[in-house]
Amino acid sequence: MLASLSNSTIKQYNTSLKLWWQFCIVHNIDVYKPSLSAVLKFLSAQFNNGCAYGSLNSHRSALSALIGNNLGSNDCVKRLLKGAYKLKPTRPKYSNTWDPQLVLNHISTWIPNSDLSLEKITKKLVTLLAICTAHRVQTFSLIKLENILLSDSGIKINISDIIKTSGPGRDQPVLFLPYFRENISICPATVLSDYISRTKNIRPEGTNILILTYKRPHKPATTQSISRWLKQVLSESGVDTSVYGAHSTRHASSSAASSAGVSIETIRKTAGWTASSNSFARFYHRPVINEGEFAQSVCLSG
Repeated sequence: MLASLSNSTIKQYNTSLKLWWQFCIVHNIDVYKPSLSAVLKFLSAQFNNGCAYGSLNSHRSALSALIGNNLGSNDCVKRLLKGAYKLKPTRPKYSNTWDPQLVLNHISTWIPNSDLSLEKITKKLVTLLAICTAHRVQTFSLIKLENILLSDSGIKINISDIIKTSGPGRDQPVLFLPYFRENISICPATVLSDYISRTKNIRPEGTNILILTYKRPHKPATTQSISRWLKQVLSESGVDTSVYGAHSTRHASSSAASSAGVSIETIRKTAGWTASSNSFARFYHRPVINEGEFAQSVCLSG
C-alpha cells in the first residue's frame, strides 16, 4: 500500500491523519472503523476551521486510504465536498503571470559561459530548463547524465525516475533543448553542454545526477536548492518574488507559448500534462503582465 504513494503524498496524508486522530480521541471514535456520520462531522469541522475544497479533498483521500470501504466515492461524502467547493471554490494561485523575456534578458548578459562562476552557470542552466520545458523542479533534480542524448538539432533528455505525473500506461517525460544559433547567449543546449564540461572534474565519483550544488562538496542538488536558485534569478530579473515563486516559471512559459500561438496539445506534451488533462486551462493559462501597455499605447499612438 505504501509503495503506491509518493513521499510527498505520504507527508500530505500525515497531516490529515493527525487531525483525524485528534478528532477521534476528543469524540471517542474508533480511528479505523468510524461511522459515516463521524467522517462527515470531521470533514465539516475542518471546513468550519477554514479548510477549502482542496484541503478537504486531501483529508478525504487520506481517510479513504486508511479506512477503505469506498469512503472516497460515498455519495454523502461527495455531496459534502461539492457543497464545500460551492461555498469556497478553488481559485488559481496566480491571476496573471510575468513575461519570461524579463528573465531571458537578464541572464543573456551572463556570457561567455566559460567565464561564468559555477554558481552563475548553474543558475543559468536551471532557469533555461524551467523556461524552455515548463516542467517541475522535481524533474530537473532527477536528470541523469546517461539519459542525455546529444544531436545536431538539440539535446534530448529522458526522465527515467518516477515523478509526480508518472503512472501505469503513461509515457515518461522527454525534455528537448534546441540550439538557438541566432541567440547563443540564451541557448539552452549550449548552456547544458558547457555545464557538463564545467562540472566534469568536480563531480563526485559515482554521481550521475546532472545538477550539482555549486558549493563543495558538490552534491546532487535537491528540489529545494533548485527552487531557491530559480527564485533568486527571478528576483534579480525584476519579478516580484513576494507574489511569484519558482513554480511560477511553469505558468509564465506555458502562458507565453500559448500567447505566441503554440497549440495546447504541444504545450501539454512539452510540460508533461496528459492529453485529457485540463490543468493548463484551469490553472496555468494566465495573461502575461505588461504593466506599461496602457502608457505605451497612449504615448506611441501618434
